[in-house]
Amino acid sequence: MPQSPHIAIIGAGVTGLAAAHRLRELSTTHEFPLEIVVFEAGSRAGGALETIRRDGFTLETGADSFLSEKPWAMDLVARLGLDSRLIRTQEQFRRTFVVRGGRLVPIPNGFSLMAPAYLMPVLRSPLFSLRGKARMMLEPFIPRRTADHDESLASFVTRRLGREVLERVAQPLAAGIYTADPATLSAHSTMPRFVEMERRHGGLIRGLRRAARTAGAGATSGARWSLFVSFDIGMGALIEALLSRLPGSLRLNAAITKLGAAPAGWRLHTADGASHVAAVVICAAPAFAAAQLLQPHDDAVASRLDAISYASAATVNLAWPRSAFPRLPDSFGFVVPIVEHRQIIAGSFSSLKFPGRAPSDFVLARVFLGGALQTSMLDLDNDAMAAAARDEFRSLLGVTAAPLFTVVRRWPSSMPQYMVGHRCRVDKIRTAAARLPNLFLAGAYLDGVGIPDCIHSGETAAEAAFNSLRSTVELSS
Repeated sequence: MPQSPHIAIIGAGVTGLAAAHRLRELSTTHEFPLEIVVFEAGSRAGGALETIRRDGFTLETGADSFLSEKPWAMDLVARLGLDSRLIRTQEQFRRTFVVRGGRLVPIPNGFSLMAPAYLMPVLRSPLFSLRGKARMMLEPFIPRRTADHDESLASFVTRRLGREVLERVAQPLAAGIYTADPATLSAHSTMPRFVEMERRHGGLIRGLRRAARTAGAGATSGARWSLFVSFDIGMGALIEALLSRLPGSLRLNAAITKLGAAPAGWRLHTADGASHVAAVVICAAPAFAAAQLLQPHDDAVASRLDAISYASAATVNLAWPRSAFPRLPDSFGFVVPIVEHRQIIAGSFSSLKFPGRAPSDFVLARVFLGGALQTSMLDLDNDAMAAAARDEFRSLLGVTAAPLFTVVRRWPSSMPQYMVGHRCRVDKIRTAAARLPNLFLAGAYLDGVGIPDCIHSGETAAEAAFNSLRSTVELSS
């Protein structure tokens, strides 16, 4: 075995760090010493998870929470000893608004992402026209789809609930989660819960009612906010805890420019001209970066990886005194349908969503720009982005005062787009990648963009890599 690291991980986002941490755990449990090195092209670890703490404010420039319903993040949190730092969303503000005609209109109670469990709140809501409401009421009578092949989210929502639900709710919520165009987004890969509801119950309203009766839910609107958790000191706590378990493993500003074969595994070449030999490689880089590294070794897997497109986005954090708001928005935030032709795709109120995010007499907010449907916004400089955020808060919320500060973060090519047929595409990538010995893929482009999904992807790759390396060593000894 080479004296250089036995296992190399490319990418120090949450996926790569979770993989490295899992390898440490397996090494200790099985008393199987490992050398692990994580190569990160940038100057910091954590990928799109970044927390800034300043003057009593806790700013999230990327994801601000994760879904507790999926077990992988909660399991890792427990193993890291972070349970006591978990916080939940503030119940009194658990509702979401949608922009309609320049006003903030609440999503009706019981509306879960794209469909209502109860029709009465929908009938009373100004969000939909009479025609839109009538079309929604027909949903229980729409025959279930019998075909197995994938369809777009736009097709799925329009077929079951009508065009208005797509334009007023599904599209902006999908933009907020995936920064994507629902006309190309895979329903099977992004909203499998609803696809399964149609298959099992014949419709979404019927399925949501049964789920609400079982869980006693249905009182809040939009996303299932009660299932989202964060940390009292911000999402950066997760990255900090992972790094504390990986002393000496991280190499920053160490972009891998070439992946070559070596007698004992793989040779990784970095941008500074150095090379490192590893028996096993876990590639937790984005699909387009993985494609470049693997193209000399397997053109099929490289071309399929390169076919996965990405969208770019940006966030702007802003803070105001509470007195700057003519009326304090009693909600977590709002989404902006593309049909409104505004400059942003969503806004959220961080200090209302989670406790302790700002001093008591201030409001901390975030604005999201860009995505697949507003690519031109990423051409703006930071000052213009901040100005766009201020313009929208002035127009929608009447906030005319200058913010205490603004913090802009750009996330270029950060969101993999789960296009129609994504599952089939991923299956083919995995089949092709299996031909490459001792190389394992992980990342948000495979099975989910959420933090729990990324953790699961990294840990699964780590377990496969560990078993492969251990088997090789045992056979040779």
